[in-house]
Amino acid sequence: MNRLADATSPYLLQHADNPVDWWPWSAEAFAEAKRRDVPVLISVGYAACHWCHVMAHESFENEQVGALVNDDFVAIKVDREERPDVDAVYMTATQAMTGQGGWPMTVFATPDGTPFFCGTYFPRANFVRLLESVAAAWRDQREAVLRQGAAVVEAIGGAQAVGGPTAPLTAELLDSAADQLSREYDATNGGFGGAPKFPPHMNLLFLLRHHQRTGSARSLEIARHTAEAMARGGIHDQLAGGFARYSVDAHWTVPHFEKMLYDNALLLRFYAQLWRLTGDRMARRVARDTARFLADELHRAGEGFASALDADTEGVEGLTYAWTPAQLVAALGEEDGRWAADLFEVTEEGTFEHGTSVLRLARDVDDADPEIKARWRDVVGRLLVARDTRPQPARDDKVVAAWNGLAITAIAEFLRVAALYASPDDEDANLMEGVTIVADGAMRDAAEHLAAVHIVDGRLRRASRDKVVGEPAGVLEDYGCVAEAFCAMHQLTGEGRWLALAGGLLDVALARFAAPGGGFYDTADDAEQLVARPADPTDNATPSGRSAIVAALVAYAALTGESRYREAAEAALATVAPIVGRHARFTGYAATVGEALLSGPYEIAVATDDAVGDPLVAAAVRHAPPGAVVVAGRPDQPGVPLLADRPLVDGRPTAYVCRGFVCQRPVTSVDDLVAQLG
Repeated sequence: MNRLADATSPYLLQHADNPVDWWPWSAEAFAEAKRRDVPVLISVGYAACHWCHVMAHESFENEQVGALVNDDFVAIKVDREERPDVDAVYMTATQAMTGQGGWPMTVFATPDGTPFFCGTYFPRANFVRLLESVAAAWRDQREAVLRQGAAVVEAIGGAQAVGGPTAPLTAELLDSAADQLSREYDATNGGFGGAPKFPPHMNLLFLLRHHQRTGSARSLEIARHTAEAMARGGIHDQLAGGFARYSVDAHWTVPHFEKMLYDNALLLRFYAQLWRLTGDRMARRVARDTARFLADELHRAGEGFASALDADTEGVEGLTYAWTPAQLVAALGEEDGRWAADLFEVTEEGTFEHGTSVLRLARDVDDADPEIKARWRDVVGRLLVARDTRPQPARDDKVVAAWNGLAITAIAEFLRVAALYASPDDEDANLMEGVTIVADGAMRDAAEHLAAVHIVDGRLRRASRDKVVGEPAGVLEDYGCVAEAFCAMHQLTGEGRWLALAGGLLDVALARFAAPGGGFYDTADDAEQLVARPADPTDNATPSGRSAIVAALVAYAALTGESRYREAAEAALATVAPIVGRHARFTGYAATVGEALLSGPYEIAVATDDAVGDPLVAAAVRHAPPGAVVVAGRPDQPGVPLLADRPLVDGRPTAYVCRGFVCQRPVTSVDDLVAQLG
């Protein structure tokens, strides 16, 4: 009997009609394996995963495979996005056994969950042979299987250990990290490494902050060049905005078409900060269009942001997005069609599959002549209308707490930068205003949903769908990303309740997730016990739980003046510092937070009756040093510590600048404020 019909996970629901007798992850599933004395097949994936769909179609929808699985195994299907703790443990095992990992992940385990054979995608013929071999080994070579499992558990226990060497995250270490990134930088194509190439959003955020602190032209050059290369590439949706998960090549041409919430949130934050620091029009456009993508395509009304758009459309990758020259002509007419083919590098040979091309931007449009820009905008609008008539990719409507936290923080920062540069003279001022309105509404929706639905009895839950929260408990990255988002909401709105919510989450994290020596585990001390307790300090597709919680602790300490949260952040960051010095590409968010701590971070309060339009507020946002917190509003508002006992001076709006809890004299002029922030 397949038991997935009542799941909240869209990924599990995709498998609810399989002939495999799937169980969701549960104690009952392992008890059934123990009762039958059979091994467990654990299959881990997610809804937008292309190769998960392929393996499902080839194997899990096949009656013969279903019969083999049902006869000799208890089969458990896991959504890695809903259970990142389970995924982390078994991914470590898979990497230990095979040297690599990925999804779908295929794990064979004993009835107590001990993994003894791991892999990823298997074609059906290979998978059938594997099922038969594992079943035979379980029957005939049980002792060898158990020894193998014990060895794997020992290996993953060591890989996830806490309590290793610590060191302060100094300026020298951060400078060394920037140097590492410079050496690994792809000067031709932007980014780091070869194919497949992932958008290095956290490394780019770090490099922007490193540039702010040091004035490094090299750090800014890497960030700007990579930003432009990605924005012009096929990884960026040239019509609707947003970014795909990664490029299958080294030059951003052909994407893996799934669009993830976390990538777009982190990229929005990067492009918004690049826009803030440089005024770059390309960064402005990409930030605006990414915010619009989040609000239009991933936001669910009355809830938060959905997790992803699928890689496939009707089982075909790129069906929605790829074009031929003839299709452009059909949509635009002969003249505009040929012009668009040249601009977007759509050729007869094609850059993708079957003679189709993914749209890329061959030339700069942001500083082009007005008539060229007008024609480009017209063509984009008409192509988008034509594309909307095609079949569209499915959306994973699951609302993940951590990823919504990332989106809230990114939109809050984008809105502040957009207000800073707002001008009625801009040729697309109306478009920018419309995007800020819908993005603001989506952000507030998401924050309210997390506060009302995901926090249950003071504890955070990982995921929800259709306004119903799931059972899986929040992991450390959820607490960190959501607490940081609530700190961002506090700064944007001036409302004390967001700061109180952030503090409650951080207190739970300190009480339930803390590890010896200043580190953190990824799961709470009262969470379900797995074969190992994960504690991964490295940043990968998203910030590690440790980096996320440190970022929130730093922001909260700056907003409240409570030093114990800063001390906890410094101790946790010290456990990551040795890795920053050796593996900069995998500690981008930790280094980003390290720059904030090194900077102070600055605490900027502006006492004013106009928290949006006051020139002092604009100057504070424009010139804020790395990681600075900025709060503006009337003095002595309840729940807003930075505005306590900070009156207007001589009835004039007044800025108060502190750094590391040490304050400078209050100032009432923009020039004086900028001097204090310099």
